[in-house]
Amino acid sequence: MTASAAARTALTTGRLEGLTEAEAARRLAAAGPNEVAARKPVRLHSRILTQLRDPLIMVLLGAVALTLAIGDHADAIVIALVVVVNTTVGVVQEVRADDAVAALSAPHARVRRDGAVRDLPASAVVPGDVLLLGEGDVVAADAELAEASALLLDESMLTGESVPVDKETGDPLSAGTVVVRGRGVATVTATGAAGELGRIAALLDDRREPTPLQHRLAALGRVLAAVTLVLCALVFVLGLVRGLPPGTMAVTAIGLAVAAVPESLPAVVTLALALGARRMAARHALVRRLPAVETLGSVSVLATDKTGTLTEGRMVVQHVWTPGVAVDLTGSGYEPEGEVLVAGRPAGGDELAPVRELLRVTTLCNDAALRPPDPKVPDTHWTALGDPTEAALLTAATKAGCPRPVELSATRPRIGEVPFDSLRKRMTTLHFAGKDRVLVCLKGAPEAVLVPTVLTDHPDLLARARQEAARLAARGYRVLAVASGTRGDVPSPVTAAESGLALLGLVALSDPPKPHAPATLAACRTAGITPVLITGDHPATARAVASRVALFADGDEPEGRVVTGAEVAAGRVPDLTAVRVFARTDPQQKLDVIEAWRARGAVTAMTGDGVNDGPALHRADIGIAMGARGTEVARQAADLVLTDDELSTVVAAVEEGRRVYDNIRRFLVYGMAGGAAEILVMLAGPLLGLPLPLRAGQILWINLLTHGLTGVAMGAEPAAPGAMRRPPRPPDQHILGDGAWQRLLLLATAVTAAALGAGLVAHALDLAWQSVLFLALLSAQLGTVLGLRDRLLTRRNPSLPLAVLLSALLAAAALYVPFLSQVLDTEALGPTGAGMGAACAPIGFFAARLVRTAFRRTNPTGRSGASGLR
Repeated sequence: MTASAAARTALTTGRLEGLTEAEAARRLAAAGPNEVAARKPVRLHSRILTQLRDPLIMVLLGAVALTLAIGDHADAIVIALVVVVNTTVGVVQEVRADDAVAALSAPHARVRRDGAVRDLPASAVVPGDVLLLGEGDVVAADAELAEASALLLDESMLTGESVPVDKETGDPLSAGTVVVRGRGVATVTATGAAGELGRIAALLDDRREPTPLQHRLAALGRVLAAVTLVLCALVFVLGLVRGLPPGTMAVTAIGLAVAAVPESLPAVVTLALALGARRMAARHALVRRLPAVETLGSVSVLATDKTGTLTEGRMVVQHVWTPGVAVDLTGSGYEPEGEVLVAGRPAGGDELAPVRELLRVTTLCNDAALRPPDPKVPDTHWTALGDPTEAALLTAATKAGCPRPVELSATRPRIGEVPFDSLRKRMTTLHFAGKDRVLVCLKGAPEAVLVPTVLTDHPDLLARARQEAARLAARGYRVLAVASGTRGDVPSPVTAAESGLALLGLVALSDPPKPHAPATLAACRTAGITPVLITGDHPATARAVASRVALFADGDEPEGRVVTGAEVAAGRVPDLTAVRVFARTDPQQKLDVIEAWRARGAVTAMTGDGVNDGPALHRADIGIAMGARGTEVARQAADLVLTDDELSTVVAAVEEGRRVYDNIRRFLVYGMAGGAAEILVMLAGPLLGLPLPLRAGQILWINLLTHGLTGVAMGAEPAAPGAMRRPPRPPDQHILGDGAWQRLLLLATAVTAAALGAGLVAHALDLAWQSVLFLALLSAQLGTVLGLRDRLLTRRNPSLPLAVLLSALLAAAALYVPFLSQVLDTEALGPTGAGMGAACAPIGFFAARLVRTAFRRTNPTGRSGASGLR
């Protein structure tokens, strides 16, 4: 006997009355809590440091030091406040998301200890505990089945297989599986990391890679830091060459360097992401990490599981074949609503008769029940108690107009049964049908029913039935054969009744696709996202579901080829990215598929709900877990949790991610164009006869109003028209790539020309030219921000025009409020000077609109869109 076998024997030969509390406590101390990949709580200071390590935040911290160095305490406080707000929002979002995910599930287990049944947290279960299992229970730990009565388990969370599995005494049970029928007693053999879930969770890597947005902003932060240092030196040296005082030039250079940094960018990013997270929460999507919102906008490959994601996760009877007629049934889920159709038309009475006879037999040969929705709870549906397949048969019987199960049971009470098991592959029940008459009802796998030892039908009929069963199975259906007969007595054993019966027909069931699944995948393809199906289910089922949801696009897998996990493991698939459907996969093979796409440069999203999805969810650029039916392993590995389990929410999230990224790029074009204009004014002004165009305080005031109020308001702009009709941006594209640099420079040139033009005219007219230049530069930038809007007259973001109005009022205050005028060294302007400065606002506006129009014409495919943000 091996050591592992000996250990298992030691555990399973204990008394079925269970462990003592003292022994359980000793084992808990030795084995540890029954938790899979338990994560250490993240300390507050670690969360804060993570936020502060962002390169742009570090640039802002440098800006705080610079403003303090020049004695500008007000601006130092403002920039520091941006850092504090950004860090606080990020930390609060992470903490709330973690708490919400933790509240999604609190697993418990029923165990027998000291001879009594106790309800314990699953984490308190130890090796050797005796588990008591009933319908709806989640198996708390790996165990060996000691007693079983018609026990059926849903193992889809572990294997991806949608059909429940029959379990018998001595079979192993895996943690995380769900009892759908029957009862059982099992002895725990392994807990926590030592169990199957623990081995799968070991594939998880706790390291989090930076998102595409974080990569791009980090690169931008490094560029800005270098530019800042160069500008400081350049302006300082040029001033000294012109004979200006070193102190004045030091203050001016530092102020200009601060102006070059869009210090509101972290606030804009955080606000955009937070608003996206809030919108997602309203759509039943819980964002665990703020950058995940933007990452969805970069996704180019969506790898999805099948059961409960593309499909409803509920069995439905879709076809009934009888020797005389074949019908289709409509409807979804366990709702007893739908039609019975023959060739697309409602079935008539004569056509319904054999169908009803078949479904009456499946209702009698049935241990499931249907539970109606709770009228006190909104948005609830009919649910199944027991085997999902048997529940689907009850629903089909109701659609066909059969009597209710309780009525059938009253007229045909059950007097004997032979439960289904994995060896016989059939179930038989006996019912009282009147004096000296016993009704025999049988259903099972076609290969176990369509045989002469069970049926007395003509061989030609059996051959036709077998051919039809094979055809339906090839289309991905689960097929049951149904037979019945009458006897004059109750045989002993009851299995003797499984002969001399007549075939009633075949029932084809499936876990049907969700109604919106085809439209969701079509929307993905329109947005340039490649959908890939990765499931643990049978290849025929995977192929059938892929066809029904139109997963194969033109040119993809023309023959509907499905690759199995065994082929992947054996290395027989040269290019995993050329495959669109994978079946019979295990966790490692799912990882292989994700890694193959990432190696190709794709940004991957993975959806899943099972334990077997955990490693791939964690490894993908963004993991999306189902919250309602998902496992704790899947939720902890994911960046986004869909609390309503609807894949369509992912499409909305992709649009939200693109909106966020567009707004960030729009702010960068606007903010850096303004900063570049300020630099050009400071460099070109002296060459045109304007000795010191702007003072440091004036530059910082312009920067505060344009980058602050209006910049932050830009983060709430709605999505651009056509955002979901363009392909994902390339992963290696710079955040200011795809023409953004050109737009930035064109706008900077226009703003510079307008401001310098106003300043030079004011200088020629002997007006307060520096104050005119100050107002002109600020006005031109405020006009630009309105001209850059995708939806010019939209009411969806009133904060932006309000921010522009408030900034304009504060600009006027800098000229006409004595205290501010003294601090900023400005002069009150008369009507001529004020008009010249304010006239630059429409110049900035129309320049922005012309740039948008020009780039739309040069890029008619819509990749950049009107906003120029691609």
